[in-house]
Amino acid sequence: MSLAGAAAPARRRWHLSKGALAGLFALAVGIICILMEPVAPWLVSWPKGWSLPASEWIGDGLGWFLAAIKPAARALSGLLAYPMDAANWLLGALPWPVVIGAVTALGWYLGGWRMAALGAIGLGFILGSGYWAESMNTLALVFVSVPLALMLGLAIGILAYEVPRAKAAVQTLLDVMQTVPTFAYLTPLLLLFGFGPVVGLIASAIYAAPPMARNVLLGLERVEDEIKEAAIMSGGTRRQQLFLVELPAATTQVMIGVNQCLMAALSMVIIAAVIGGFNDIGWEVLLTMRKAQFGQAFLAGLVIVVFAIIIDRMSGALARSRSPRDMRVVWGLLGVSVLLGILSLGRLPDPASFTLFDPAAGAVDKAVGDFTAANGILLDEVKNGAMFYMLLPLRIGLDQAVLPFTWGFQWTPTHSAFFFAAAAALGGLFALRGRIATGALIGCLAIMLETGISQLPWPFLIAGAGALGWMSGGWRLTRFAVILLALILVSGLWERALLSLYLSGAAVFACALLGGGLGLLAAINTTAWAVLRPVCDMLQTIPLFVFLIPVLMFFQIGEFSAFLAICAYAIVPMIRYTRHGLVTTPADLLEAAEASGATQWQTLRDVRAPYAAPTILLGLNQTILYAFAMLVIAALIGTTGLGQSIYIALGSADVGLGVAAGAAMAILALVADRLVQGFAEERRHALGL
Repeated sequence: MSLAGAAAPARRRWHLSKGALAGLFALAVGIICILMEPVAPWLVSWPKGWSLPASEWIGDGLGWFLAAIKPAARALSGLLAYPMDAANWLLGALPWPVVIGAVTALGWYLGGWRMAALGAIGLGFILGSGYWAESMNTLALVFVSVPLALMLGLAIGILAYEVPRAKAAVQTLLDVMQTVPTFAYLTPLLLLFGFGPVVGLIASAIYAAPPMARNVLLGLERVEDEIKEAAIMSGGTRRQQLFLVELPAATTQVMIGVNQCLMAALSMVIIAAVIGGFNDIGWEVLLTMRKAQFGQAFLAGLVIVVFAIIIDRMSGALARSRSPRDMRVVWGLLGVSVLLGILSLGRLPDPASFTLFDPAAGAVDKAVGDFTAANGILLDEVKNGAMFYMLLPLRIGLDQAVLPFTWGFQWTPTHSAFFFAAAAALGGLFALRGRIATGALIGCLAIMLETGISQLPWPFLIAGAGALGWMSGGWRLTRFAVILLALILVSGLWERALLSLYLSGAAVFACALLGGGLGLLAAINTTAWAVLRPVCDMLQTIPLFVFLIPVLMFFQIGEFSAFLAICAYAIVPMIRYTRHGLVTTPADLLEAAEASGATQWQTLRDVRAPYAAPTILLGLNQTILYAFAMLVIAALIGTTGLGQSIYIALGSADVGLGVAAGAAMAILALVADRLVQGFAEERRHALGL
């Protein structure tokens, strides 16, 4: 018994956890690839001769299909042109006092005087900006695209709810619709429906439908069983139960879907301006940015932000319970606005003649010019410092980024040997203390830093993703990650995919550090959250396009500007989810920690943080998806990788390249999404949630 008792601790000491096994496997693959590179270079760089002509195959396969349905698509385009033209005519013909009065009346009905003032002041700002006609064109596109998206999303959500076998397929379809970059399907849509606003209309409907579908499905699933049983006992048919009982019971969640659908549609119609052919506010932003008229671009961007805030607040009010409003006030506001419009017919000045903010735009241009002239050296130092000492080493590795004119010395094989030796020593120290997974992680990070993300050996990256999948979701997730990444590998888009992975990964890492820190600060300091909350609200309502304007003002076109734009857009979920996870710790756990004499820091580290881990991981998941969504927009200002390929495909009408590059980016986002969700689910299971 004594010998068995002595042997048992030894066996436990050398037992390897799943994390340790996964880390050691990935590290071993990486070491083998580096050591074998001189004799087997194909282990590091996938030979181009081994790649399949995926873009050509997709182009040829879709070519005949698009040609076959093109007549029907053009007919549909002609039909959709009628409501588009009608909406454009109506909003363009209505006198601006009528439009402002109608929005003010709607604001009063939805939220009282505060919401009414928001609508009146917001549209007053748009009128004074001189972009009234362009804004009405954008609003017309939203008015026509949103009903299409709502009907499509409602149908998809009901299908997934009514046919359980189709639920998994529908959710996968929704994931694909939301992760495929919007520009990727602009190319086939452009060929199908022709040049013009109808392409933006259809693309907006496709992009805005998934949020509606998800919320419809979620709302129907959350309807209480008692309500469903009451509907069955009343003797109604299945259709009556669904439309007369269950959908009304899910109204709150469905209205959240309407809000998200509206915001997605507004964001997409701005993106659709890239294809041109429509005099809307998105085109004005793009045009002024191209001319480096940052004051006017900033003004046009503010118009988009005002639109987004008004639509967000008013549609969000639909999802909340509200006290009934006096309809006499609504009709009174409408009547006054219509009367003013009638009395002023033929006398109203052209909205384009309002230039109240042109002096401010000119002042912005002058201020930016003066600031960049006075601080150009400092701005260049910031940009170059971030590029030379952070982004470039991550991209191409220390062995190529460390040069005499940047770091002051040349990186040599000797430096690599010492670097790997130091990493091995540090990792070994952790391993000897029983933290084998941490030691293996240090070794993997050393390989990534020395080699660079864009030049990582393909077996190492695929093995690492497979190991993470095995840790978080078992063999099924491993197969999912490995097979999808292998598809990118053989498609000939691997190098461009790594460039996209590098920039989005760097942005996500920065967001995780900064956003997590700000979320922690907001959780422990109510004043900090009072300051951060309106900033987060504003950042979440700004369409993606607008994030490019401020970074271009100070840092011009380049990879660093793209990095900043991605961070600005993707940081909000990390802040919100971190704070939410930390402040929702059950009171009984906090009382137990306090009773045990734990300090505030110990409670935060040992109680709040572990309980909040699943929520924080979901925030990281959203940050990753936001980063990939913004990555394609950031390609407008100088990034390389898959985003650039998508723009090339859009400009040359290359359907194969556009779809292949979009699919590759969607694969990266889907794999990252599933891996993080797997870890979040594992943490919830460990906590018994």
